[in-house]
Amino acid sequence: MSVVIRLSRAGAKKRPFYRLVVADSRFPRDGRFIERVGTYDPKKPKDSPERVKLELERIKYWLSKGAQPSDRITRFLDAAGLLKRKPRNNPQKAKPKKEAAAAPEAAAPAAAAPAAEAPAAS
Repeated sequence: MSVVIRLSRAGAKKRPFYRLVVADSRFPRDGRFIERVGTYDPKKPKDSPERVKLELERIKYWLSKGAQPSDRITRFLDAAGLLKRKPRNNPQKAKPKKEAAAAPEAAAPAAAAPAAEAPAAS
């Protein structure tokens, strides 16, 4: 049995509210769960303590039993200081080399020349 800690959606249409649940990974997102370990209300202000509520002792217990947190839960646990999030692989875009930067400038006048030399259609 693969156990995960994930969000289960509740609330009304256009008014999301999530429960942090420990569940078997084979169960549906909003289906049966083992234990509820917190809540998340995305409509509350970001600085509100009511936005994310975690039962840290129970989460520590389930992590020690091998439960895998989802990406969003990992963010919450990182903010609470319980778990460290892996750095994302987001490399910087390479800067163009000198030859590549000079090539478009040299090609621009050459592209304009053939259009001027083309014979006029009668």
